[in-house]
Amino acid sequence: MIDSLALEDLQKRFLHGRWLEQLLWFERRSGSNQRRYHALRLVTIVGGVTVPALISLNLRSADVAEGLGWVTFGLSLVVATSAALESFFRYGENYRMYRRTAEALKAQGWMFFELTGPYHAQDHQYAFPRFAAQVETLVRQDVDTFIAQAEAAEKRSGAAQPDRGRAAG
Repeated sequence: MIDSLALEDLQKRFLHGRWLEQLLWFERRSGSNQRRYHALRLVTIVGGVTVPALISLNLRSADVAEGLGWVTFGLSLVVATSAALESFFRYGENYRMYRRTAEALKAQGWMFFELTGPYHAQDHQYAFPRFAAQVETLVRQDVDTFIAQAEAAEKRSGAAQPDRGRAAG
């Protein structure tokens, strides 16, 4: 579809290399984060429901009770680890952020191809600068969000630890 547009070669390369590649990257990242988020949440939910049920069992055989105790202990470690990993890597939050950016890039692309919305113009050549600027804005917003989240996480983890890098004042 890109190659059929009446655009200069450099503009077509931008569409392939910047818009389409970014869109595909966000789609892939969204999908991988969604799978990880759902897997970890499923482990946390199912394990979180199973552990109390195992604890409440009143078994009379000491061998079975001891084995069940170890299984319960191991399962509770898996649940806690799963919850901690999801919290640390923020797969759910990343999934939603990547999906939002991918969908915004898709919507902008379709409006550009159809010459509708903000790209309403006589041809793609005329609408291209506005489209290129919007793609860059969306990518920059994603980067800005990522940096803000990283800084917030650093502040949260720094608040829990003494500040060893600054001189006392």
